[in-house]
Amino acid sequence: MTAPRPFRPAMAWLHAWSGLVVGWALFAVFVTGTASYYRDDITRWMRPELTETAVDPVQAATTAGAFLARQMPDAAGWYVVMPKPEMPATEVHWWKSLEGPFHRALLDPATGETARVRDTRGGDFLYRFHYELSLPPLWGRWIVAICAMVLLVALISGIVTHRRIFADFFTFRRDRSAQRGWLDAHNVVGVLALPFHLMITYSGLVTLAPLLMPWGPQVAYGGDVLRYYAEAGLMPATRMPAGRPGTPPSLGEILARAVRDGGEAPEALLATMPGDAAGTVTAVFEEPHGLAHLHPQIAYDVGSGAEVARTGAAGGATRTGAVMIGLHEAHFAAPALRALFMLCGAMGAATVATGLVLWAVARTPKVAHPAGFGLRLVRILNLGAIAGLPTALAAYFLANRLLPLGLAERAAWETRTFFAAWALTALLCALLPRTRGWPVGLGLAAAAFAVVPVADAVLVGEARFLGFDLAMALLALLLALGARLSLRVPGRLRGASIPEGTARA
Repeated sequence: MTAPRPFRPAMAWLHAWSGLVVGWALFAVFVTGTASYYRDDITRWMRPELTETAVDPVQAATTAGAFLARQMPDAAGWYVVMPKPEMPATEVHWWKSLEGPFHRALLDPATGETARVRDTRGGDFLYRFHYELSLPPLWGRWIVAICAMVLLVALISGIVTHRRIFADFFTFRRDRSAQRGWLDAHNVVGVLALPFHLMITYSGLVTLAPLLMPWGPQVAYGGDVLRYYAEAGLMPATRMPAGRPGTPPSLGEILARAVRDGGEAPEALLATMPGDAAGTVTAVFEEPHGLAHLHPQIAYDVGSGAEVARTGAAGGATRTGAVMIGLHEAHFAAPALRALFMLCGAMGAATVATGLVLWAVARTPKVAHPAGFGLRLVRILNLGAIAGLPTALAAYFLANRLLPLGLAERAAWETRTFFAAWALTALLCALLPRTRGWPVGLGLAAAAFAVVPVADAVLVGEARFLGFDLAMALLALLLALGARLSLRVPGRLRGASIPEGTARA
C-alpha cells in the first residue's frame, strides 16, 4: 500500500494540478476582467462619433419611450440607459419574454432616431466575456464559478506550499536556469498582489452566489425570488399583471418625477409590462459613493405616474454581499485606485501565465528524448491562450476602426474578428517549431497592438483618445520585450532543476 504524501508535497501537487486544469480559462478571465476596469473608456474609444455634450434627460426619456412604443408596445419589458455628457446617446433594450430575443438600439437623445454611430459592443463585450466566456449565460457563469473555486484552492495551497514565499519574493535568479527564473517570476507577481488575488477571487464567488447556492431564498420564499429581492432591499416590490391594456407610459414625465423624488436624474429606467394596466416604470439611481453596490430604486405606476414602491433599507447580509460586489467591480475607485486595481489584475494574469509556463518547463525532459503527448498539448494550449488572447484583443480594437461603418451586423463582425484572430494565432503557434512559438506569438501580438494607435490616428485622429493610444503602445512594447526574452529561453531549459515540492507535483 502506497504511503500517503507528506502535507506540503501534497499541497504542491494540488497547487500545480488545480492551476493547470483551469489556468487557460482563468487567464482569459483575468485579462478581460482587468480590461473591464476601463469598460466605459473602451466603449468611448470604440464610438468616436459620440463627443461630450450636454443632454436633457427628460427629453431623452420622452423620445426613448416613443421609440419603444413603436417597436414593441406589448413588450414584457423596456430598459433605457440614460445618456451622460461623456456618452450622449440613449441605449434602449426591449424584449417579448425573459427567454428572448433581446433587442437593442442607440438613439439620438433629442430626436429618438437611431444614432449615427458605429455599431459595436465596445467594452461591454469584454465585461461579459469576463464572467460568461461568450457562452450561453448559464453555462458561461457556471464554468467561471468553477474556475474561481479552483483558483481559491490553488491560492491557499500555494501559500502553504511556498514556505519561503516572502523571502523568495526578493530574489530573481533568471541566470541560473529557465525553470528557476519562471518560478521566481511566478512568486514575484503572485506575492506582490496576493491580497488582491484573494479578494478578487472570493468576491467573484460572492457575486455568483445566487447561481451557486440558490436554495435559501427558494426554500424560505417558496420559489418567489422576486419577493426575496424586494425584502432584501435589492428592488421594489412587484405587481402582478392586470391582464388588460393600460395607458402607454410617458417616460419623460416619470423621469421628471423621479428627479424630484430622488434628488437626481436616474441612470436607467425599467418598464415592466408597459402595455398592461398594472405595469410599472422603475427609476434606477446611481449607487451612492462607497463600497456597497446598491442602487436605490423607485417604482411608478405606468398610467398615473404615482409612486408604487421603492427599495427599503438593506439588511446586514445584503449589504455585506453588496460590499463584496462593490470591491470586485471597483465602481467606488478614484482614477489612481482604479489604475492600481488594473495593475493588480494584470499581475493576476501574469501569475496564471507564469504558472502555466512553469508547469511545462518543470516537466521538460532533461535528456534528448522528446516530450510526451500531454506535455506537448499543454505547450500548445499555453501558446494559444497566452499569446493568442492579446492578439485577439488587438484585432477586436482594429476591427472597430477598419470595418466599414455601414456593414450589416457590424458589432457581431467585431467579435468574430476577435475569435478568428485568437484561433489563427493559436493554430500558427501550434504549427511552428517549439523554439519559434513564443517569439512569433508574442511578436504578432506586439505588432497588432502597435498598429492600433496608428489606425486610430489615421482614421479618427482625435486628441481625446491619446491616453488610450498610449496604453496600446505600452502593451505593444511589453509584448515585444516578452518576445525578445523568449528567444533566450529554449537554449537554457537544461539548467539546474529545483526542488520537487516547489515546482513539480
